[in-house]
Amino acid sequence: MERTWRWFGKNDKITLAMLKQIGVEGIVTALHDVPLGEVWTREKIHDLKNYIESFGMKWSVVESLPVVETIKYAGPDRDQQIEVYKESLRNLSAEGIHTICYNFMPVLDWARTDLSHPNPNGSTNLYFSFPEFAYFDKYIIKREGADKDWENMGKSIGRDILAEVEELKKTMTAEKDHALVENIVIKTQGFVSGNFKEGDEHPVELFRQLLDLYKGITKEQLRENMRYFLSAVMPTCDECDMYMCVHPDDPPFPILGLPRIVTCDEDINWFLKAVDNPHNGLTFCAGSISAGAHNNPVELAKKYADRTWFVHLRSCHIFANGDFTEASHLGGRADIIELARIFEKTNPNLPMRVDHGMTMLGDEERGYNAGYSFLGRMFAMGQIQGVLATVDRELGIEYKQPGFFD
Repeated sequence: MERTWRWFGKNDKITLAMLKQIGVEGIVTALHDVPLGEVWTREKIHDLKNYIESFGMKWSVVESLPVVETIKYAGPDRDQQIEVYKESLRNLSAEGIHTICYNFMPVLDWARTDLSHPNPNGSTNLYFSFPEFAYFDKYIIKREGADKDWENMGKSIGRDILAEVEELKKTMTAEKDHALVENIVIKTQGFVSGNFKEGDEHPVELFRQLLDLYKGITKEQLRENMRYFLSAVMPTCDECDMYMCVHPDDPPFPILGLPRIVTCDEDINWFLKAVDNPHNGLTFCAGSISAGAHNNPVELAKKYADRTWFVHLRSCHIFANGDFTEASHLGGRADIIELARIFEKTNPNLPMRVDHGMTMLGDEERGYNAGYSFLGRMFAMGQIQGVLATVDRELGIEYKQPGFFD
């Protein structure tokens, strides 16, 4: 697979010169300075593409060209925003960029409650706690219907989440509430072109307003909105050879009363058949998929490898109580070694990134985006490059390490 890295533009503390030295071949990035809902101009795309290529790498994948909320909930300007999206697709294609990773998750792109949960080795990882997220939902957002939803979720995983929330509430303070909001709303969302940004003065109120947009939206309606969007953009994708690959929901289960529609085998099968076009495909995020105990990542990879256009190789560990954390890239539920075999057999040219990584000594003081450390991801990249070299030798595929004399 092509070894890629998510890079956040010219202001990223991790430079392209650093990435070239660790074997990165392709860059995964976006025009983070373009406001939501505006066309990505060819000029801006060209400028960033040339900058990347000046370091001997290429812009391999766009992550993300955002699907704005009005498209997801079918707002009155949905068709106008789809036309904006199509124009951006045409401009990307004209500059030779043909793979788009996007998501169809309402309001939140991805959710964690602790961004520095300690590992036994002293590093930290991203973590999701059911009672902490339920506390955020019930006592900070104060969402109507939260009690019923979390009671049902608790039954499904064999724990009394609401009782745990009440115990947690006894220890919470205004400072802890603020930290939880920062973790869920700002630090995981604010560094990309999304609904929130660092420095928002009233993030909770904005969050409530966004949730209100989805009142009455069922799973079936959200599915129909996704089908409408894909049906509308597929002619442009056919014309420009653009590959749309949706990112699975993270975590892969309903939260905040919002439907989730890319969580499991049945969901993936549905959207691929709903718009049955080879340009409509999947980002196989092993981390998001393995965060759901209902998913078997290896079996899903075998089933959908031929409709996968981008791969995220990371893994999650689910604790006995259902909480989960990001695991070692050689551990957890994903079985990345076997996933590498599957995708190398199907398409050894697929772009792949290691996705998130642990935060190690030397990372924490540098202020990297949550989940996107340098040393932790470099360690993971080293692990995955070793896996790929071994798998390629098994399969008779030539493996070369960029940047060295052979």
